[in-house]
Amino acid sequence: MAWDNAPSHICRGGDPRGLAFCCPPVKPCPVMNTLREIGLSPQEFFDIKQEFANETKLGEGAHTCFGSLVWCCKPSKPCPLRDMTLNQIGLSVDEYLTLKKQLSERILAAAQKSTVEPNREAILALSATFDISEENAAQVLADCNNDLRLAVKTIKLNELKGQ
Repeated sequence: MAWDNAPSHICRGGDPRGLAFCCPPVKPCPVMNTLREIGLSPQEFFDIKQEFANETKLGEGAHTCFGSLVWCCKPSKPCPLRDMTLNQIGLSVDEYLTLKKQLSERILAAAQKSTVEPNREAILALSATFDISEENAAQVLADCNNDLRLAVKTIKLNELKGQ
């Protein structure tokens, strides 16, 4: 099955599906922003990935950067440690991508269940940037499941439509 439309890495501007290819959330980086946007805490994200690692072959890879394939990046990014592990355990790139897609779906499903309040900073930024009321900014952000990128796109589209 693989993953034909796999997103770019989060650190390269990818959408939230790309969290499947991210490192552990241990430093300030774009992963933290994306987690905030989708309403998952770093600990929830970590726990989801660890659980998935325990259930699948993505738990293999003690010699990778973070100790398992669950934290490894896309095959389009060269990595001898990931590739060596895939070869050692007999996991093809297609199988790897299929598992990463399943992991992405699990992360996003957990985010949809999250009841995190909209980010006040994001509401204020949307309001100031697009000269709309805080209430409108909050509504757009809520309609977009706290996905700031999608909220910005939605507001821009509405501006183009003249709404």
